[in-house]
Amino acid sequence: MIHNRVFHNHRLLPLEDVRLSPGQAGLFNGWGLFTTMHITRGEPFAFERHWRRLLHDAERTHCPLPFDADTVLHEVCELARINDAPESAARIYAIYNGAGMWRSDEPFPEADLLVYTAGLPHYHEPSRLALRENGRHAASPLAGVKVTSWLLNVWCLHEAQEQGYDEVVLLNERGEVAECTAANIFCVKDGRLLTPPLSSGCLQGVTRDVLLGIASSAGFPPEERVLYPADLFGADEVFLSSTNRNLLAVSEIAGHRIASGSAIKKLERTFENYVEEYVTSRVNARHSRE
Repeated sequence: MIHNRVFHNHRLLPLEDVRLSPGQAGLFNGWGLFTTMHITRGEPFAFERHWRRLLHDAERTHCPLPFDADTVLHEVCELARINDAPESAARIYAIYNGAGMWRSDEPFPEADLLVYTAGLPHYHEPSRLALRENGRHAASPLAGVKVTSWLLNVWCLHEAQEQGYDEVVLLNERGEVAECTAANIFCVKDGRLLTPPLSSGCLQGVTRDVLLGIASSAGFPPEERVLYPADLFGADEVFLSSTNRNLLAVSEIAGHRIASGSAIKKLERTFENYVEEYVTSRVNARHSRE
């Protein structure tokens, strides 16, 4: 659940006092951006990576992002403190207010900024995955952009959960594995760590990027490779990665049992050590400034 205190356009407000108008056309057109961060010991993990992706996506979507990174970082940390949420999730939203004809003449800024925190969700492990054809359109000019137009994701997830699954593997128009609705997907085969390339239409997830950078140190050379469902069915291990999941083992995909092993545990320990080093350095730097 979302916590009670929220930053809206740099104003700290109770949740019930945040006002969004029907005249903010981007709100209803889905013309906006967001990112989700993991808060550990009051520090947002990999904030810089998240902010770089927001800037990149803002340029691709023509969504204004006239906000200062240091100010937003301070607001995320302040919310974790005020909401008593040192172990939580945080979201940053930017909503474009000038999109389309259905906008009002109210004195809105170019874009609204929303920053808030919530409790970490619980995920069942190991995860059971469905398959969805044409769940991603790799040829789309907005493929891989994290926008607020999220209907396809939640709709696919809802249908998979109605069938008793936890998540769903989204295939692109070529039948290639792209990702899940809110997670990247990896598999381990013959000692290598494999994941779909960005050309599949998948999101350039922050946890995905970190794993690609540190996997070799855990003994699993990484490779971005075109994957098909059969590659996942025949893998030694399969797992999901995301901000709120870190690494989540998969036990079944569309009725195919997936093997379990020690690779995921080794990669998870390496990832946790990376997070701990990052957070410790941020905490120490903050204390040195105080």
